[in-house]
Amino acid sequence: MTSSPNASSAPIGAGPDGFTSLTLGQQLEFWVRETPDRDFLVYPDRGLRWSYRQFDERVNRLAKGLLAIGIGKGDHVGIWAKNVPDWLVFQFACAKTGAVLVTVNTAYKAEELDYILRQSDMKMLGLIDGFRDVDYIEIVNRLVPELKQQPRGHLRSKSYPHLRHVGYVGQEKHRGLYTTAELMLLGDHQPDSLLADAQAAIGCHDIVNMQYTSGTTGFPKGVMLTHHNILNNGWSIGHRQRFTADDKLCLQVPLFHCFGVTLGVMAILSHGATLVAVEVFDPLLGLAAVHQEKCTVLYGVPTMFIAMYSHPMFQMFDMSSLRTGIMAGTVCPMEVMKRVIADMHITEITSVYGLTEASPGITQTYGTDPVELRVA
Repeated sequence: MTSSPNASSAPIGAGPDGFTSLTLGQQLEFWVRETPDRDFLVYPDRGLRWSYRQFDERVNRLAKGLLAIGIGKGDHVGIWAKNVPDWLVFQFACAKTGAVLVTVNTAYKAEELDYILRQSDMKMLGLIDGFRDVDYIEIVNRLVPELKQQPRGHLRSKSYPHLRHVGYVGQEKHRGLYTTAELMLLGDHQPDSLLADAQAAIGCHDIVNMQYTSGTTGFPKGVMLTHHNILNNGWSIGHRQRFTADDKLCLQVPLFHCFGVTLGVMAILSHGATLVAVEVFDPLLGLAAVHQEKCTVLYGVPTMFIAMYSHPMFQMFDMSSLRTGIMAGTVCPMEVMKRVIADMHITEITSVYGLTEASPGITQTYGTDPVELRVA
């Protein structure tokens, strides 16, 4: 990335090389100390609003629960869910225990999950009921019949020798599965020193995330990313968009993808800003979220922006708070870029090119670049 007008600024905890050496847990706790009551996570359609302090408290409870069942540094924990609030809680709980979060595509079916379970050496899988026409619970019970045959916490799978636990991201109870609430209750009975000791053993160059490539030319491959990789990449992405702690990002791309989890969550975390999330893309929900929360940033692929400004109710929503954002995933047509700038008021919309192996952002336009460059 070339020099920008505010390139002299640096991320929190930056060393001589200009990069932060904090872990995800340390960065979160920095903002808990500095701005504990600032909103970190908002779901307008759920009526959910967690401050940095509230989010961190939930993360710590789950982290101690994971440690209590034997999840710790270097263990691989999968999350198979749409953008539900506890997806993010699992992400940061894993980061604080030293575990590696394995992001699982919500569109996967039995064959793909079987591959990921084997290839990733997954020790725990957290999941929701399902997504669209895919029943996650049915698939897991079919692939791991031992779940209904063995006591919870003592799973020994013939097909997946590393798998020890399956968690349900929700309140309903399923045989053999821990609920998030049950894990948090386990955590409540653990001393704070358990988590403190776990965090003390984590460094910024430890692996924190395994993201799978798209598998365009072969089977998907697990890319091993460190705290240093994704936190600094996220900071750079936010910096290019002139993020401050007052920004609010409406995120409607999947968290399992690097677009959501790094360009989105890490950009917010590194700047102490607010994430306004949508569970699954819906143009009306996205418009309502921007309008209600006065979001300043909007992310999406071109078809998402088209669906929003083409919606018959578009004129009912106030988009004037929007300033910047990212349109990525494919080449943006000139007409779409101009409509986003003119009709949605995103005058500083940017484009990003990257790949999963690079954490993922490699190049990004400025919001002040000519439109011709921002669609190149």
